[in-house]
Amino acid sequence: MSRNTYDLTEGGILRKLLLVAVPIMATSFMQMAYNLTDMFWLGQGVSSEAVAASGSAGMYLWLSMAFMLIGRLGAEIGVSQSLGRKDGAAARGYAENAIFLGLALGLAYGLTLMLASKPLISVYAIQEASLAGSAEAYLAIVGAGVPFQFVSAAITGIFNGSGNSRLSFWANAAGLALNMILDPILILVAGWGIVGAAAGTVFCQAVVCALFVVFLKRHKKRPFQAFSLRIKPQWKPTAQILKWSVPVGLESGFFTLLTMATTRLVAGFGGEALAVSRVGSQIESLSWLIGGGFGSAVTAFVGQNYGAGKWSRVHRGYGMAVWSMIAWGALVTALMFFGGRQLYAAFLREPEIHEMGAVYLRILALSQLAMCLEGISASAFRGVGKTVPPAVISIVCNVLRVPLAYFLSTTELGLNGVWWALCIGSGARGLLILIWYLLHARTQPKADVPVAIEAAL
Repeated sequence: MSRNTYDLTEGGILRKLLLVAVPIMATSFMQMAYNLTDMFWLGQGVSSEAVAASGSAGMYLWLSMAFMLIGRLGAEIGVSQSLGRKDGAAARGYAENAIFLGLALGLAYGLTLMLASKPLISVYAIQEASLAGSAEAYLAIVGAGVPFQFVSAAITGIFNGSGNSRLSFWANAAGLALNMILDPILILVAGWGIVGAAAGTVFCQAVVCALFVVFLKRHKKRPFQAFSLRIKPQWKPTAQILKWSVPVGLESGFFTLLTMATTRLVAGFGGEALAVSRVGSQIESLSWLIGGGFGSAVTAFVGQNYGAGKWSRVHRGYGMAVWSMIAWGALVTALMFFGGRQLYAAFLREPEIHEMGAVYLRILALSQLAMCLEGISASAFRGVGKTVPPAVISIVCNVLRVPLAYFLSTTELGLNGVWWALCIGSGARGLLILIWYLLHARTQPKADVPVAIEAAL
């Protein structure tokens, strides 16, 4: 282990959690800010149709998370647990194989988006031909940036697992800042519209990936002093990465596919309903992006202390993370419940959409606290290498909310019935994962366990 690697097994627990969590959450905030800026320029400078088109294509980028997480999560778990055991060679092996998996999966997925954009968008059965055409063009272009995104995600997992998430923050900050500058230039000044938004995204993803590689190879605070990108895949670490990551990938994939099913349902209510869903999901990301960002810190913290056999720190760190997310979830709930109309007015010009959006946020506000707690509990499971429990609950809850959405949409609730189904599904998912982890924690050792004994258990 490099002397520059942040050691999460020693020192103040809350300080160490925040040391990892703050840069990740700051990156999430910037990503959300970019997404909202993107929608602002499309919504104010082009039309709500452009917002809906990017949102429809964006579902397939969301689906890519199912494959992207394989490299990132494998690196986070493998690197953090290995460094906790003071096994730098094993940590480097997980890191190298995670990057290889990320590159291979990214190339395959990116080519699929580029070559099959038309049939992929046709799944939505979008009524407006111009909207469907814009979505197809956007999807075909952004597919070129997917391999860069996958490699960056794997390296992000390496940095997070080593406890030094600041390197990920600076790489992403540079790319997001560049993207926010390019958006108005390409969308409005050059007149490229939604094509400009897509082209800017791809260019900035390439820049971020290049920065990640430079940081991994050259930065003075890099996790490993020697690291090779000429990777020869190894079966043992690759198999372990797949064992950890595939359940989470399936969870993410099911979630996105089922969301696409509800999006198809929403599309039946028209382009305005799609625009409400697109903007609302980005505002709602205040919960799941920040919860997930703090959760990545929990995965690294729990992973290192699990590897070191320091169970007392595992339990105390989880408790502090829970209370932190309770406070954040309450704040987001209040913002969404009381400020919905104002939030939508900032991104879309059409006044009739503002009230639709306010109703969406008031309904979804009721599930935000549970979503924040879901991120923490699922990440604690992952830190100890148990990725199946949260995946099972997530898949079951997400499957059930699709027929619920179709049923409620046929009642007098109409479109609002879809929003209620989303709220019920995400709320139940968060609470059940929280309860399962609390029950599981009762079976874990309460005192520290020597590493050699822990490895034999």
